[in-house]
Amino acid sequence: MAVYILRRLLQVVPMLLLVTFVVFALLHAAPYDVVDTITTPQMSEETKAAMRERYGLDQPIVVQYGLWLANVLQGDFGYSLASRHSIAEELAARIPNTIMLVAPAYLAALLLAVVLGLIAGSRRGTVVDKAIDGLAGIGIATPSFWFALLVIYVFGYQLRWFPIIGMHSVGKQGDPVDFLMHFVMPFVVLVVAFFPELARYVRSATISQFSQDYVLVQRGFGASRRQVLTRHVGRNVMLPIITQLGLALPILVTGAIVTESIFGWPGIGPYFLTATRSLDYPVVLAVLLLSAVLVIVGNLIADVLYVVVDPRIRIGAGS
Repeated sequence: MAVYILRRLLQVVPMLLLVTFVVFALLHAAPYDVVDTITTPQMSEETKAAMRERYGLDQPIVVQYGLWLANVLQGDFGYSLASRHSIAEELAARIPNTIMLVAPAYLAALLLAVVLGLIAGSRRGTVVDKAIDGLAGIGIATPSFWFALLVIYVFGYQLRWFPIIGMHSVGKQGDPVDFLMHFVMPFVVLVVAFFPELARYVRSATISQFSQDYVLVQRGFGASRRQVLTRHVGRNVMLPIITQLGLALPILVTGAIVTESIFGWPGIGPYFLTATRSLDYPVVLAVLLLSAVLVIVGNLIADVLYVVVDPRIRIGAGS
């Protein structure tokens, strides 16, 4: 296991270098840069050139990438070219806000998907199965931004049940009731966004398990559908579900960019989109580097969890 983990970690380095360099090159291939977004028409070309020199944008792309990489290796993500604020401090302030929103939404969607997916998969072809599968299909086909705007219009604008923007009302920071009022609508949107694919995944795994020979044996010994589902099928379906928790790790940081931006939630979403619009490459690269690391670590955790929860599986020397 230790050798396998070490080998996987060593594979991370070239992958991260490739991802960050490709993104870096794409950002610099744009016809404008961050200086164009913060200057005014009255500024002279000499002033703009001086600003590009100040930010190092006059250097060749390889030199710029090398300087950025050298700073990152020292644990320094640098400063935003647009706001001049520390990127590390901004991420430290915003990531907890994102986790507070995304983690409960994902866990609620996962719990709902497990229950409904098991019911649908165990009753394949029935009205209940078609209803749950149809509901998941509608959820997959519904754009999250459109559903978010619909929720805002109905419950925030028409009914005025919940505040529309932000995480707190002005002057009510630290008020748990005010936080929950702001939390409800983006939470519901994220649950609806996460649920459909998870439900389809659980339903498919349940159908696959019900086609196994051990189910026929249990039914032959007189076990009811509920007993087979709770004692045998449910346990086997939970194995891949547990690995999904590892794969969901990057979602905790970058899984709600659109929803956060629509609701004005002070998380990673608005920060990342603002940096993308202004081609603020240190911010964009920092967020993408964090996301890439979480994807790789999440996959590694998923592999390890699968081995831990199922003793029948072993990682071979050639894996």
